[in-house]
Amino acid sequence: MASKIYTKTGDLGKTSLIGGTKVPKNHLRIETYGTVDELNSYLGLVGDLLEDAPSKLILKEIQDRLFTVGSSLACDPDKEPLMKLPGLKEADVTLLENEMDKMDEVLPPMKSFILPGGHVAVSTTHIARCICRRAERLCVNMQEHELFIDPLVIKYINRLSDYLFVLSRYAGYLLQVGEVAWKPRVE
Repeated sequence: MASKIYTKTGDLGKTSLIGGTKVPKNHLRIETYGTVDELNSYLGLVGDLLEDAPSKLILKEIQDRLFTVGSSLACDPDKEPLMKLPGLKEADVTLLENEMDKMDEVLPPMKSFILPGGHVAVSTTHIARCICRRAERLCVNMQEHELFIDPLVIKYINRLSDYLFVLSRYAGYLLQVGEVAWKPRVE
C-alpha cells in the first residue's frame, strides 16, 4: 500500500529538518529552502516555455543542482556530517559562467537597463531571476544569523541569478523579441 502524502505532523506549525530536528515552519532555514523550491518550480516553467534544446538541458541540470542546494539547506548542520547528501561543486558554478559566456557571444551589448517583458518566456525567466535573488538574500541572512550555510551555495545562487538574467535576454534574442530599454523620466 502506498503511503499518504499527508502526515499531519506539521499541523501544529513545526516541521523536521533532515536528521529529525524539529523547527518552526517559519524558521529562516525553512524559508530559505522553500524559496529555492519555488525557484526550482519556476525554472520548470521556464524550461516548458523555451524551445531552445541546449537551454532546456542546462535548466534540467540547474534544477538538479537546486535539489542538491535544498537538501543542504534542509539538513540539520550538526547531523549533516553523518549523512550522505549530494554535494555542490565549484564546477557547477563554472558551468553557469561558461553558459553565460556562450550566450553573450551572440547578444548585443547592453547600453541601458532593460524592462522585463516582450514574451511570456522572457518575463517568466525574469520572475525566476527575482526569486533567485530573494533566495540569495535569505542565504546571506542565514550566514548573518550564524546559521550554517555552505559558502558555495551562496556563490552558486549568486551566479544563477546572473545566468537567469542572461538567459532572459537570450530567450528574447531567439524569439526575436526586441529589448525595451528603460528610459527614466527626468523632470
